[in-house]
Amino acid sequence: MSGLRAVLLQVGGVAGAAIAGYLIILYLVQRSVLFPAPIAAAGAGPERWNGERVWLTTSAARVEAWFLPALGGERQATPLVIFAHGNAELIDLWPDEFEVPRRWGMAVLLVEYPGYGRSTGKASEASVAAAMAAAYDWAGSRPDVDRDRIIGYGRSLGGAAVCALARERRLAAMVLESTFTSVRAMARGYGLPAFMVRDPFDNLAAVRGFRGPLLILHGDRDEVIPPEHSRRLHQAAPRSELELYPCGHNDCARPWPRLHRFLVAQGLL
Repeated sequence: MSGLRAVLLQVGGVAGAAIAGYLIILYLVQRSVLFPAPIAAAGAGPERWNGERVWLTTSAARVEAWFLPALGGERQATPLVIFAHGNAELIDLWPDEFEVPRRWGMAVLLVEYPGYGRSTGKASEASVAAAMAAAYDWAGSRPDVDRDRIIGYGRSLGGAAVCALARERRLAAMVLESTFTSVRAMARGYGLPAFMVRDPFDNLAAVRGFRGPLLILHGDRDEVIPPEHSRRLHQAAPRSELELYPCGHNDCARPWPRLHRFLVAQGLL
């Protein structure tokens, strides 16, 4: 029996060491998984879309943003969408997509993440939140932006960035597309304990405390972030609407008709 006990102890020790090693690796690489910053896209700057390049300075980074004014020659202060993209994207990819809302009379501010593209610093929950707050403050000081009609719109990780902004600044409405409830909930699928998550992004708590209107969009075949996450966000948010589409995570068409109805119903257009 003593020999068997020794073997079992040895096997248990090896298994324990393997589990510990796995958790250490997950802890060390989690930010590179959450923030896989792509190489800066080459090509035209915001001027191609009659836009303006903005540099936002926070305590940890110098972050790029592109301001795209409303189309149609509006002279009065217009509503603004502050947009945060997915974790493997760049602001360079989005100006064409937002031509339709701009034709409605909305301005758009595309905000980059620290460490992405041409921006300095490193991405984290704190640095992303700081960049979003700086973007809001910069936009809110412009005479051509109606500060009472600033809408936060985030896709995938961008939904977490917008939720972080909603904790710090007043948003007239939020739009969350393909967004998770929290990084802790996502990390459970990889066996990472909640206390080891460095950037929790608790979106569930954020929407629970948000008192403005919220539109939640998700693909019902999403293979990256299951639609159950959006269902839980909808259940937690007091003034939310949920729309599911027959698509996955990266192949959904832009939901402009649905967004237009939502904004008109809320008196934001």
